Order: sequence, then structure tokens, then C-alpha cells
Amino acid sequence: MSRTYKMTLLAPREAVEAALVAHEDSLDWDYEIVLAGTEIAEDRPDDWKLEAWLPRDPSAADVAAVTGLFPGPAPEPVIEALPEEDWVARSQSDLEPIHAGRFLVRTPEHEAQAQANTIEFVIPASQAFGTGHHNTTAGCLTMLDAMKRRGVVVRNHLDVGTGTGLLAFAAMALWPRASATASDIDAVCADVVHENAVLNSVPLGARPGALVMTIAPGLDHPLIAARGPYDLVMANILAGPLVELAPDFGRALVPGGHLVLAGLLTTQEAAVRAVCRRAGLRLAGRIVSGDWSILWLRRRQGN
Repeated sequence: MSRTYKMTLLAPREAVEAALVAHEDSLDWDYEIVLAGTEIAEDRPDDWKLEAWLPRDPSAADVAAVTGLFPGPAPEPVIEALPEEDWVARSQSDLEPIHAGRFLVRTPEHEAQAQANTIEFVIPASQAFGTGHHNTTAGCLTMLDAMKRRGVVVRNHLDVGTGTGLLAFAAMALWPRASATASDIDAVCADVVHENAVLNSVPLGARPGALVMTIAPGLDHPLIAARGPYDLVMANILAGPLVELAPDFGRALVPGGHLVLAGLLTTQEAAVRAVCRRAGLRLAGRIVSGDWSILWLRRRQGN
């Protein structure tokens, strides 16, 4: 396992929040640099810290990328080497089970709950995003459940930026006879998705009712093109890539097809919806969870 390094930058809350928004808007951010912003202490609500984790000793370019997120003069980063440990897994291993619509998502550290009318998934803490505990992932699960209850029929779906595979698994549970495809730009997700599929008895393969996983940037892959068009596309990524990919989403959907988008702050929603409108996609529903928007859009019939 590679050595992990952490940069810590102390700044007022407004500056850290502005840096996080700038990170969300970045189109070329290095996905290996993971950011988080938190208050320093409960009794100091205006004093925050921005933390950045890297799987390498930060270079001058890495430091410049993080400090460049601040709108004004950036605070001096404190850099430390962390013990050799999977910090993502450690931070998530004690997460409590979450409920989202008819779904319950837990880590293996928690026992099965066997609740009636509940679809349960076990998602271990891992290096991939999407254990269900972030507002965007839980919001997508809630949205998919609401779509099913409103009678949406799906025969072929695609999860872009799948991470752990959770949203693809959820769509497969709701529409068990549909063809399922998942993709991610991060190569580590291929093994993560396969392991989680086995853990949750999710079928793998190209037949209807089974999942095909591939590594691809956005929708740019021959397999994704060949298996389309889709009744449902899901993308829980970042606002910048959502804006960039909006035309591709429109082309990948059948007329009347459904698109679920997440990873965008409420302050970024107007920009995302505007570019989706230009791609022939219209809002069908939305969920706001904290500072995050989850959007359900539909492609125009006959477009």
C-alpha cells in the first residue's frame, strides 16, 4: 500500500467553503487528491480547516493545485506523512447503516437487519466513492425508489462514475430484468465493483438482469455505445463533468428516457439544468439533501 500524505490548511469558514466549491467546479482535478473541509472545534464554528489526502509526497504542483482553490491569499499548508493504512476504509468502517427509500446500506461491521419490504446492500469501506452515506448517494437511492413507485419502467440502464457499484445494484434490484452497465474513470473501481457484486449476489455478465463493468472517461467507450441507448442513465459525479457530459447524456438516452444526476451543490444546479435543457432534457423531479441537489430529468419524446 502506498504511503499517504495529508495537507492541512487553516482558514475562515467562508474561505474553505469557497475552496470546496472551486474544487467541485474544476474540470481537470486530480482524482487522487481527496478533499474535506470541517470546523476545527464545535465552539469555533467560524474557524475551519481544509484537508487534502494524497497517495504520494505532495509535489509543488500538488500544493499549488490545493492552495489555488482559495479565492484570496491561501494559508500555508502543513504537510505530514501518515502511517501506512487505508485511511478511507478506516474512516468509513464504523459508519452506521443508512436508510434511503426502500434501501438499507450497511458495512460488513454491522449485522443484517432483515427488515420487511427493504432491499439491503452490504458495501465495505473502500477506496471507491459510494457507500451510501454521502448525501448525494443516499439522495440518488431515494430518487430511484421514488421513480419506481411512480411507475417508471427501465429495460436498460447505465451508471456513470459508479464507484462502489451501489447505484447500479439498486437499479438492478428495482428493475431486475433490465440490462445493466456501470463505468468509472478510476481503474480501482473495476475490482471494487466485482467484489461488491459477489458480496451482494449481484449477477455479472452481458445478459439481461446482469451487470457489465468497464473503465471509461464519461461515456466515451465502445462498450457503452454498443449497449445503448438507455432508458435510464445515472451519474453521481461532480458539477463540472455533468455540464461537460450533458450532450452525451442526451444522445445516450432513448426518447422519453430518464437521467438522474447528483454531485452538484444547490448553488450549481442552475448551470447544470441550463446545459441539460440545451441537450433536450427537462426536469421531472428534484431532491435537496443538505447543500446538494439530486435531479431527475427526462429526454424529450421524439428528440
